[in-house]
Amino acid sequence: MSISRIKHAAKSLKTFQGIQFEQCLDDGENAERVGKWLLEVSWEVANKVGGIYTVIRSKVPITKKEYGNNYICIGPYNDSFVRTEVEIGESSVSAIRETVKEMQRYGIHVVTGNWLIEGYPQVVLFDIGSAAHRLDGWKGDFFQYAHIGIPYHDRESNDAVIFGFCVFWFIGTVRMIFDFLEQLKHDKHRYVIAHFHEWLAGVGLVMTRLRGYDCALVFTTHATLLGRYLCAGSTDFYNSLPWFNLDKEAGDRQIYHRYCIERAAASCAHVFTTVSQITGVESEYLLHKRPDILTPNGLSVKQFAALHEFQNLHAQNKEKLNAFVRGHFYGHYDFDLDKTLYFFIAGRYEFSNKGADMFIESLARLNHMLKAVGSDITIVAFLIFPTSTNNFNVESLRGQSIAKMLRDAVQNVQGEIGKRLYEICLKGSIPNPDQILRNEDLVELKKCIFASQRSSLPPICTHNVVNDATDPILCALRRCQLFNNRSDRVKVIFHPEFLRSTSPLLPMDYEEFVRGCHLGVFPSYYEPWGYTPAECTVMGVPSISTNLSGFGCFMEEHVSDPGSYGIYVVDRRYKNAEESVQQLVQYMFDFSQLARRQRILLRNRTERLSELLDWNTLGIYYYKARQLALERIHPEIHEEMMKITQNFSVLRPSSAPSSPGASRSSTPAPMDDDFTDDEEEQQSPEDQSAYQHSPFAKIPRPQSAKNLVDSPFNRLDDNDEDDSNADSGINLQSNHGQQTLRDDVLADPTYKSSGKSQILPDSTLDKLGLNL
Repeated sequence: MSISRIKHAAKSLKTFQGIQFEQCLDDGENAERVGKWLLEVSWEVANKVGGIYTVIRSKVPITKKEYGNNYICIGPYNDSFVRTEVEIGESSVSAIRETVKEMQRYGIHVVTGNWLIEGYPQVVLFDIGSAAHRLDGWKGDFFQYAHIGIPYHDRESNDAVIFGFCVFWFIGTVRMIFDFLEQLKHDKHRYVIAHFHEWLAGVGLVMTRLRGYDCALVFTTHATLLGRYLCAGSTDFYNSLPWFNLDKEAGDRQIYHRYCIERAAASCAHVFTTVSQITGVESEYLLHKRPDILTPNGLSVKQFAALHEFQNLHAQNKEKLNAFVRGHFYGHYDFDLDKTLYFFIAGRYEFSNKGADMFIESLARLNHMLKAVGSDITIVAFLIFPTSTNNFNVESLRGQSIAKMLRDAVQNVQGEIGKRLYEICLKGSIPNPDQILRNEDLVELKKCIFASQRSSLPPICTHNVVNDATDPILCALRRCQLFNNRSDRVKVIFHPEFLRSTSPLLPMDYEEFVRGCHLGVFPSYYEPWGYTPAECTVMGVPSISTNLSGFGCFMEEHVSDPGSYGIYVVDRRYKNAEESVQQLVQYMFDFSQLARRQRILLRNRTERLSELLDWNTLGIYYYKARQLALERIHPEIHEEMMKITQNFSVLRPSSAPSSPGASRSSTPAPMDDDFTDDEEEQQSPEDQSAYQHSPFAKIPRPQSAKNLVDSPFNRLDDNDEDDSNADSGINLQSNHGQQTLRDDVLADPTYKSSGKSQILPDSTLDKLGLNL
């Protein structure tokens, strides 16, 4: 796969209605000329609660380039975050200043300023507590207009009502000021777009629509509320979607009022979006609303000038992990770190939703396979799931202390030996062994070695978990007998805390940790998008995802044979749990058999795909959603935009009919024939013809990945200096012929009765027999 072809695929994604998205990124000049304003409303603006904080924060720079000072972020006031993330000050926009003064006159504490992140956007934050005295009246108004009642005991819903009405008040006042300026000063018309994220911001959207304000409304659900609850309850979710009694399910979980807010927001929005195709199917059944546009989540991608730069980062951070592993496995450190691979899974502690159950079961089978074939490869699997803990595990801290003591002792002996060598050689003599290593040095080393022995096994958890006996991960590890025995080729480490560089145990932040690992494994059952595998891709780390995650669906749709680029997709939609586990085990086993140079080349290919996940590429999905919302209430905006874009370099005439590739859910358009990349010249004539003439061409599989070895055990010599043909040995399995989700419909209804449930059974390790 050539870089030029990936760049062309990314370029085709950036094109909408003949306009390059990059041409809209003019620091707000066109938005100011047309009079477009964007209000981004979310509970997680300058308030880190979950993943939406990352979405908005990373999207701010590209949105600010499009709207300039006409971009305002609106959220709740959280003092602990505001003190460190917001520079408080008066807004530079007169309409915002007047609106804030009007609300403050009625006792609402409103804070304005700039968010201290890249892009430096303006923020308007409402203090929920200062408006709490209006809660009962606002609840009555909400019931009067939307017929949705909010129980008094649900604090989160009460906060959502207060926040929603503050936003509603703010939008109405700003709109009134704009209309006043337009009539009094004959000023241009202002087009206001309000983009709401998740149900917590939905009250403001519903009230704005029901009161008929002149404002284009966009609502994005990153995961349906009811869907998350249903999956957390071990429900056969995707096979039962058409048959759920929605009102009963929401009522049984005491979230009926929240569910009503989310469903009303999706219905009242001029444009409803979700982050992935699989979430779109879920929304169609649970919210009875098909999304107008899919808006996948992107990342701020840092491009390296040379490939070796991110490879160097991998080597540096892997050495930090090596240092931790040496201490953690003291007394049992009998494996070669040069033949050790680091796998990991991370995310919110949702045992089944995040696929931790499948990951642990697969590790047990992988351990059995590696021992059965006599492999000398060791797998260290990290499970990063924050949960309640008492403190660090004493054995874990002791291991790091002993490793440090031994390292210091060896360094002291090295220093003394160096001095003796220098003195003896300076006198013109050749030193003998007794002069170099003295008895006192041996005694000191023996003390350290004896102190590092232990009879117990290395701990499987780095902390003392509060509910150790009932913790799902610890129970699964015990059930599968993953205890870090000497004979085990798979070692496990459960780290129930967020990674941070100040930790006395594993002093690494999350980015450093990911860069040091070899493979991320995320076999999620419920994952509307999946930032963890996307972050792996951006950092050049291969990953395993599923076709029930938005990221997995996106990659299957836009990349032919994603496994060739280090993006493995496990089928959890059309296979039962047993088949999915076997597929996951095979992926991990095949990866463990790759030679070091093959893994390096695979990381290079993975990192090349990062441009597809950049907000500079995916930002056009949000651009299209906002434009569609504006056109639905102001059809004349299209003519206004055409006047502005007359100076653009239009790629095709406006009279030309839309091609199927105009849909953002389609694959990139075919590319021109002007490539000079060396790898492109190696493509077979059949591949080139198929790529050039297909109207739905994908990024093809790299030519080098087609030369498969006969056996996954045929490894290249790691010490071979010539790596020009290392790529030819990569053995990657293809998913060709498997059904995917790109048809945007559920499987055949008869599938429900086929028994293919994704609820994992008890461990089936005893059933493996000789099948492995």
